[in-house]
Amino acid sequence: MAAKPNKISIDGGGDLGQNPFAALGGLGDLPDGPTPTASSASPKPSKRGQPNRNRGRVEIRRLTGGRGGKTVTAASGFKGIGGAELTQLAKSIQKSCGAGGTVKNGQIEIQGDKRDQVAAILTEAGFQPVIAGG
Repeated sequence: MAAKPNKISIDGGGDLGQNPFAALGGLGDLPDGPTPTASSASPKPSKRGQPNRNRGRVEIRRLTGGRGGKTVTAASGFKGIGGAELTQLAKSIQKSCGAGGTVKNGQIEIQGDKRDQVAAILTEAGFQPVIAGG
């Protein structure tokens, strides 16, 4: 049975005729990407070369309002810390607590009542955590 002339064969034969990536082969070596840096969540060294162990006071409180009765642990009061470093710190807290969380308005919110665990992690990072509220 011969194939009809207006039908395309689907047997997987023939080459497509062109390779869209063939022109990229002649470019030579591409530049390297940005170099990875050390973890931003670790304390930055002070001028004396020692890790900075006094990065300021951070308040940790338990919040339930506006969340349908769900409990959230919020850490706020970070001074002198950038958004990228705050996000890295939040990710490390989430990972060690085994809970979800986010960074909103300069504060870290972790799902659940994890005040003691968050305080321990912030102490290791060089902050002075203060558990506020009940």
